[in-house]
Amino acid sequence: MRRIFVASAIMLVAAFSTLAQSSGSIRGVVTSQVNSQPLAGVAVQIPQLRLSTQTDDAGVYEFIGVPAGRHSVITHFEGFSDQARTIVVSTAPITVDFALSITAINEQVTVTATGTEESVFESFQSVNSVGGTRIKEQASTSVGEILERESGVGKRSFGPGTSRPVIRGFDGDRVLVLQDGARTGSVGSQSGDHGEPIDTLHLERLEVIKGPATLLYGSNAIGGVVNAVSSDEDDPHQGLRGSFTALGATNNRQGGTAGGLEYGYKKILFNGNVSFLREGDYQTPLGRVPNSASRSFGGGLSVGYFAKKGFLIGSLNFDRRRYGIPYAPLFESGELLTDEDGNPCEPTKEETPNGKGAVCQYDIFGIQERFARTLPDVPGESIDIRMRRQNFRVRGGFRDVSGPIAAGNFSIDYTDYQHEEIETIGSVADVATTFTNDTFSYRAMLQQANYKGLSGRFGFEGFNRNYLTVGAEQLIDGRVRQNNVAVFGLEEITLDRVAFQFGARVEHNRYNPENRTAYNARSFTGLSVAAAARIRLWEGSSFIANFTSAYRAPALEELYNEGAHIGTVTFEIGNEALERERSNGIELSLRQQLKRLRINGSVFYYNIDNFVFISPQDADGDGLIDVEDNLPIGRFGQGKARFVGADLSADADLTDWLGIFAKADTVNAEIKQGNTPLPRITPSRLRTGVDFKYKGLSVRPEAVFTGARKRDDVFTLETPTTGYSLFNVNASYTFAAKQTVHTFSVSSSNLGDRLYRNHLSFIKDLAPEPGRGFRFSYTIRLF
Repeated sequence: MRRIFVASAIMLVAAFSTLAQSSGSIRGVVTSQVNSQPLAGVAVQIPQLRLSTQTDDAGVYEFIGVPAGRHSVITHFEGFSDQARTIVVSTAPITVDFALSITAINEQVTVTATGTEESVFESFQSVNSVGGTRIKEQASTSVGEILERESGVGKRSFGPGTSRPVIRGFDGDRVLVLQDGARTGSVGSQSGDHGEPIDTLHLERLEVIKGPATLLYGSNAIGGVVNAVSSDEDDPHQGLRGSFTALGATNNRQGGTAGGLEYGYKKILFNGNVSFLREGDYQTPLGRVPNSASRSFGGGLSVGYFAKKGFLIGSLNFDRRRYGIPYAPLFESGELLTDEDGNPCEPTKEETPNGKGAVCQYDIFGIQERFARTLPDVPGESIDIRMRRQNFRVRGGFRDVSGPIAAGNFSIDYTDYQHEEIETIGSVADVATTFTNDTFSYRAMLQQANYKGLSGRFGFEGFNRNYLTVGAEQLIDGRVRQNNVAVFGLEEITLDRVAFQFGARVEHNRYNPENRTAYNARSFTGLSVAAAARIRLWEGSSFIANFTSAYRAPALEELYNEGAHIGTVTFEIGNEALERERSNGIELSLRQQLKRLRINGSVFYYNIDNFVFISPQDADGDGLIDVEDNLPIGRFGQGKARFVGADLSADADLTDWLGIFAKADTVNAEIKQGNTPLPRITPSRLRTGVDFKYKGLSVRPEAVFTGARKRDDVFTLETPTTGYSLFNVNASYTFAAKQTVHTFSVSSSNLGDRLYRNHLSFIKDLAPEPGRGFRFSYTIRLF
């Protein structure tokens, strides 16, 4: 600890001893890559200096009196991909022109890594940023379906409507899903059959922070963060802008539309949007998977007031959706149970000669063999989830003020969430279980003025959660209230070729069960710290080293759940004695960003004490996992775990019309005691292809290779999964006409109609992944 303080003092002295520097100017023109026409009203920023301006009618912008040194210049224009350039300012004027694209493979800007806009290349953390055009090409009612194409990100599911991202093997309560930087207020982290209420058709981009992000976002982000960014508008514009999208797909008979308008008048900006998306049962090489359909309907309204150095925005968003849980009744009814000879078995209380009653077992290997080449019969009952969510938000901030605090922002959110699990037999539908989860959250952050390379931000946040389940799957008896409060700080020191970042967060969580006769209240307080260094090796190349020591409080369901939980295919037994998790990790990254070559690769190692996981129960020692309510019994326990792996993304322009790209990842995770593999860990993957480009046309054939998870690589309650390879083709064509841009896209998946299964699916041995399919979309943007 003493050495850390000495090193920090040396860095601070070095930063403050930097001599006062001279200044220069930056000027440029922003055009559309589609037709080379200038773009007016483009927001241009230098985030390190908190400077911003807009292009005029000729597409020209200018900064005067910019301090000498290395800075990032970032552009933002609704409907176009954000761009970032790193430049070195001296006394001589600099010209930096931008040609904005609509169909960039990867976005260049993130707002999630530090809470403010910055270049993905210069971020201390590993970031994936997926743009709106790519999101619409892979349109789905669930965010997990879209992000599984990214390096380091897998897809956990219990059917298409429930898909949720898995980051570097971390899942559930260890991956935090945000909407515009705020909690969604859902219960998607608690169960495999609970989805995330994210309206993907109105997203500007999806950002993924890979690795611990607890400093800014809390203990639920110990594995990573997914932020669904719908708008970056902290500046007004005049007149009307908007977009309209129509799309469809063949495999699951998908169809949907989305539209939005934005109107600026003087200092006021109005925004409205609405969307509808429907997906039918999807087709596999073995046939259609029953009750895998989903539909969603959502929209929002907002109004903002923008002064010269501040803004205030109020918004209302709603989401309604319904999706099926394929084959869930088979688990509920016990139809998958067998006796010792593999025959169907029904548990009974009648005693047999051995005094134990009928010995029924949940034979996962028998189930896998039974349905390897055929789908189960259509259940006589169906189980669906009907979800609704309303969010009310007020956010505001100030910027470009003189003094030690240059900018600040705040947000206040209230989310009203409810979903019902509906069981239908014939034409009779009954609500079996109702989940409610009302969340009030708040956040404030202040940004220091940049002083000779020293910058930072600090703030506080918290939330109050009111959780209740009522009905057949009532895993917790009574209401539970969770209170969370935290303070945090993040500092950066930028020298000539080296930059340092360090920070800390103190967080307190308290759970207050209403039923004190059955449950005890629990409180957890923890400290998370991080330190990182970024070294510029040569122009356009950086080496980044990250160290994190992150804290996570046990989740509500880990402490208190008890009962049959179809969503995890387990009879869960919680553990009120659980202690907090402590993750110590290191990540090393190498990045290269040149005009024609972009590479981002990382290796990571996380050592986790008191890692919470479910272990199967064999109380009578007969070698079989105990069964209750037709499901295998699992108890929440803790142990020492480790995660080690690597991920890579790269793309290169070989010529003006031909490019290549590749994405790869691998991760290994296990409980150290006994070297027991952890459940649902993403297999090793490689996605590679070429990009043929001519004017507004882009054609991208790609091959996907996914490794196997063998018998000795899987958890006790899992079966092995065979590796597979797929071939896909994506294409888009974009053209502009005056103040509009049109984009047509066609994408195909699994052209070989291969039979394959997702190792991260709870029902992989019953329902394989989709077969051959085609998607179509059309988007028009007004600007």
